[in-house]
Amino acid sequence: MSAQFNLENEDFRNHLYNQSKDGKRLWIYPGRIIGKLYKARTVFSWVLLILLFGLPWLQYQGHPLFMFNVIERQFIFFGVPFFPQDFHLVALGLVSFLIFISLFTVLFGRIWCGWACPQTIFMEMLFRKIEYLIEGDDKAQRRLAESPWTTEKIVKKSSKHLIFFIISFAIANTFLMYIMGNPEWLKMVTEPPIQHLKGLGLILIFTGVFYFVFARFREMVCMVVCPYGRLQGVLLDNNSINVQYDTVRGEPRGKIQKNSEAPKTGDCIDCHWCVRVCPTGIDIRNGSNQLECIGCTACIDACDEVMDKIHKPKGLIRYDSLNGVLKGEKLKFNKRIGAYSLVLVLLLGFISYLLITRKPWEGTILRTPGMTFQSNEKTHEISNMYQIEILNKSFQDEQFEIVPDKPFELVWIGNPVNQVEKGKLIKGNFFLKIKEGNWQRGKKVYIEIKNKNGQSERLKSSFIAP
Repeated sequence: MSAQFNLENEDFRNHLYNQSKDGKRLWIYPGRIIGKLYKARTVFSWVLLILLFGLPWLQYQGHPLFMFNVIERQFIFFGVPFFPQDFHLVALGLVSFLIFISLFTVLFGRIWCGWACPQTIFMEMLFRKIEYLIEGDDKAQRRLAESPWTTEKIVKKSSKHLIFFIISFAIANTFLMYIMGNPEWLKMVTEPPIQHLKGLGLILIFTGVFYFVFARFREMVCMVVCPYGRLQGVLLDNNSINVQYDTVRGEPRGKIQKNSEAPKTGDCIDCHWCVRVCPTGIDIRNGSNQLECIGCTACIDACDEVMDKIHKPKGLIRYDSLNGVLKGEKLKFNKRIGAYSLVLVLLLGFISYLLITRKPWEGTILRTPGMTFQSNEKTHEISNMYQIEILNKSFQDEQFEIVPDKPFELVWIGNPVNQVEKGKLIKGNFFLKIKEGNWQRGKKVYIEIKNKNGQSERLKSSFIAP
């Protein structure tokens, strides 16, 4: 692939673009370009931001529509509660998501990073715009950074960072709402802080993390922390759609030649405008297989603008595959895409089946460990002791009836387990009794759990007899 590019050197492969030769970080000041794709990304980003900040306020049956309470291991997706007992569904969902990401990357490269990743949306569509508004474009920002500390610089820098901190505080509260739910969050912020020191501490920690990421760490998240850039090197192939520089049309690079006898050059006039607008500072002309490329399309808008000015066709940098650039081939459905698609469809079908057949409760019955059978010489009965747990996975209180198969008799130890509050787990103990000689050793005993709506679940356990 590298043979197709007329590179001055291969030094870009040996270090990050924002790193000097002595290992120090070079601050990136990306230029501002407002093109067709940038406008589309802006609209899409605002839709996602509205959803992100708005979803925690939506409720269903008095509960959040979405909640990811990792601490208490309670999750709500589209108003449906999930508990640790549903871990198999969560695991299958994560596997399906990873396969979907793999398939999506094989087809469309890093379009997720450029269009939907929260890091990119917050950085490019929120924090970066505030920076442009207060400090000006990339040249003005660089001049301000290199200038001595004056009143103007102090006012601009302090106001920018104050707004950054406020936005980070809002993001932190939103994420905390997703974790603890809207009712608990409202309770925390309206009651005295002394009663919610843990929650206040989490808000301050989240705020500090978000402020550091968007005010200082920035593109380093994509270059160093996020594993997706490295993962794409495994997933992408020559058939994948990505932000591509057309080497066939653009090379050899050179300035516009008015002299007809001058050597003929490609459409790339080496203006470096595509490099100037890149938020990670890369040169897309070195190839789309650079892990720092987030597919944000800024270079496409910049190049299209230049092509307009020099009266050349747009699309020197565009969404295309490497095969599309070099051979003019369109995206093909191959075995790799087919394999990912088949596995994803099967997994989604299996998850759908599990969700459709999922009951609003889950029961577990175990014979009490360490205990053998009990024999009553007067009544000639054999009994075993059992433990029962019932988790109510709905938003409504449930009433249950525990019925063993005949000829067993169930005798509760203490209070019977017949009513479970919403979202609660209740435990109980009971004896199963049967007349001597009425049970064959080695057989399983079945207990049926019924609710008031006629739904039932049959559970089996062992029964020990002489």
